[in-house]
Amino acid sequence: MARAPLLQLNDISLTFGGDPVFDDLSLVVHPGDRVALVGRNGSGKSTLMKVMAGLVEADRGDRVITPGVAVGYMEQDPDMAGFATLGDYAASELDPGEMYRVEMAGEGLKFDPDRPVSTASGGERRRAALAKLMAEAPELMLLDEPTNHLDIQAIGWLEEELRQTRAGFVLISHDRAFLRALTRATLWIDRGQVRRREEGFEGFEAWRDKVWEDEDVARHKLNRKIKSEARWAVEGISARRKRNQGRVRALQDLRAERASQIKRQGTAAMALEQGPKSGRKVIEAQGISKAYDDKVILHPFDIRILRGDRVAFVGPNGVGKTTLLKLLMAEIEPDTGTVTHGTNLVPAIFDQARAQLDPEMTLWDSLTGDPDMRVSGKADQILVRGQPKHVIAYLKDFLFDEAQARAPVKSLSGGEKARLLLAKLMARESNLLVLDEPTNDLDIETLDLLQELLDDFDGTVMLVSHDRDFLDRVASTTIAMEGDGRATVYAGGWTDYQTQKAAQATPESDGKSKAQGAKPKSGGKSGKPAQPALSFTEKHRLDTLPAEIERIGAEIAKLEELLAQPDLFTREPVKFRKATEALTTRQKALSDAEEEWLTLMEKAETAM
Repeated sequence: MARAPLLQLNDISLTFGGDPVFDDLSLVVHPGDRVALVGRNGSGKSTLMKVMAGLVEADRGDRVITPGVAVGYMEQDPDMAGFATLGDYAASELDPGEMYRVEMAGEGLKFDPDRPVSTASGGERRRAALAKLMAEAPELMLLDEPTNHLDIQAIGWLEEELRQTRAGFVLISHDRAFLRALTRATLWIDRGQVRRREEGFEGFEAWRDKVWEDEDVARHKLNRKIKSEARWAVEGISARRKRNQGRVRALQDLRAERASQIKRQGTAAMALEQGPKSGRKVIEAQGISKAYDDKVILHPFDIRILRGDRVAFVGPNGVGKTTLLKLLMAEIEPDTGTVTHGTNLVPAIFDQARAQLDPEMTLWDSLTGDPDMRVSGKADQILVRGQPKHVIAYLKDFLFDEAQARAPVKSLSGGEKARLLLAKLMARESNLLVLDEPTNDLDIETLDLLQELLDDFDGTVMLVSHDRDFLDRVASTTIAMEGDGRATVYAGGWTDYQTQKAAQATPESDGKSKAQGAKPKSGGKSGKPAQPALSFTEKHRLDTLPAEIERIGAEIAKLEELLAQPDLFTREPVKFRKATEALTTRQKALSDAEEEWLTLMEKAETAM
């Protein structure tokens, strides 16, 4: 006999003061269902989940829960008022003596049940909400972005727990790898309509694109029909007014049908523009280490990052990934060792804490108040990659509407805050992007666009992320930090790192995984014959080249600034020609000097 469904929504309609969020929505969740709930940011995913949880009452329709079925809901911003510690909140619905359930979940999720609610971060509060849900073990779990603020190890633990559970669950996430591993059905919210497909997330994007393609074909046919009927109306309606009123009304109906169609939300008009070309060497770190009191964050570590590298930093939360980033960016001093920056670096930084956003400021003021974006004498314009642009137009590029421009930043969703921070970052020209957790809260379409922009970016990228799929798509080098102070460099993204780590774990390779630079080094350290030491002339040349490279880079910057004058060619054509020739000469000299420096550095290291 078929088992009763866990939950049913029948003919649900919901409106928040404008267009319907949902209209005549019906869905069923069966025992054992593993459902991905997907859609664009702002499409209503969280609202639908709250309707399913019984926290939002629909304007019309029924929510039916089978008697005896417990429904658990993990929300993004849990209300912990009245609880002293995270553990008190997580155990609030459990029987006395069942605190061990919270402790088990807390161990996997890496959160401290004794942490006072008053001092807990947003990420810790969300982990407590997830631990609460897992400890209660309801028959139906509703999880809204459970992987946000989890490190990859905790995501792996949660993935395994959900894989083994016998409960049904509905899952909102933008983590492709997580969705692919767990889901067997997909609910897709698109412009107030919910479609269901009895397959997991793996095939969602092909299905979505086919639906949109069919929609575009149907819209094209409708437009052609309207055009044909409108031509008939213009050419002959006066002679046939009485006989053909039905056809006129049909034309009006066609136009009404087209007007009622809701346009798809486009992707953000994001763009990255490289500033002046950096030197070939971007960052060189030698023997850098860091400790705070008795806690070692980083043992002596070497790395060389070259122009065009995509370097990812992975590891558990709190292991020191952001600290290593700050060491490499010279924001903090290492205890030992040196960090050398190449020439012409123009960095742009995406901060995971979003400290660049003042929650009390409006979106308008957040952009116009930025000194790097301010246009003198123009209160309604900002500088976007060197060109003035109206604030509203730029906000619309990032999918904000005009009404949001005067709203406070604190009113934005997590995905909207991430888009606003990207808007600030992408208004600048840069040749070094430092992205600390940029993927949190972004929908799949925006993640795709961000990946494409990074692929096409000619500069260098340093990236911290727990999104395994994104790491595989973007990273060319992965630096793994696993909590013991070691930072180990692997070629490729997340999957490559896992493969290489597994190979190194064999008895033959134990103890051979010491940290090395992003670029393999040759010579005696790798078992090859040692090369002769540098001659006196070569050593002197190696010592003097950095200053020469910096000088040439400064000359290039001045020439590029001169050539950037829009009227130089017409005003002073001879000067323009000479500056262009000089720029070409200096760029070649810079490239030659960098190649010579790298050659001498490799020879010096090989001889050690």
